[in-house]
Parts: sequence; structure tokens; C-alpha cells
Amino acid sequence: MKISAKLTSTHHRQDVVVQTNDSAKSLALPTKPSGFGSAINGGELLLLALATCYCNDIYREAAKKNIPVTGVEVECTGTFGAEGEPGDNFCYNVKISSDAAAETIEKLIRATDGVAEVHNTLRKGVSVKLTR
Repeated sequence: MKISAKLTSTHHRQDVVVQTNDSAKSLALPTKPSGFGSAINGGELLLLALATCYCNDIYREAAKKNIPVTGVEVECTGTFGAEGEPGDNFCYNVKISSDAAAETIEKLIRATDGVAEVHNTLRKGVSVKLTR
């Protein structure tokens, strides 16, 4: 599976396209009040990526196990210091709406934590390279 994201920024305009394999989708991002750059910062988007990944994976893993899930709420937090410093203290919490037993949901939560791809990518500490 090949995933990409492309951002083109001009005055008061952000064009964002995310793509998985051949499926491209546009995403709306507001600009800063100055009109240059995104009003949403990369740290916020990183935390959204963690929340989105885990939410989607809960639904996927629940379906595999025939566990009824009617809603998912994921809240992610992290800390960023001065410019150029990496973030740390990334944590997340989840609430799941389901008629399944609490023990079943707890097992689903723990199992999904082990297979969430974005989480595992950050846990691994992958390289990020500038290519030109």
C-alpha cells in the first residue's frame, strides 16, 4: 500500500491531496490569518493521524471479531517544545460505544493498540529523508 500527501500553498489557498494507492481525496485546510501557510500545524495533524488510525483500526478489528461497535472517540495529546525540537509524551485515550461486554471491549482496545499502523510507525522511530 503506497500512501502520499501533497500540499500546495499560495496566498489564502491550501490545496491538499492525500492518496492511498489509486484512491485520491482532497482535504480542506484553512490558511493562517496572514493568508500564508496552514492554520493547522503539523503537530495537530500528527495527533489527528494517530486518532484517525486508531479509530479506523478499532472498527476494522471489531468487524473481524464480530464485535458490535456503534461509536468511537479517540483523544490524542502530545507536547512540543521550541522550534525544531521533536515532540514527546504522546498519549491517547479511547471511548467505545458498544453493547459488548466491558471485558470484550477492553481486549479489543488492547489488541488494536498492538496493530495500529501509525502508532507502530512512530514507536519504531523511522527515518524521514529530504529528497530533491
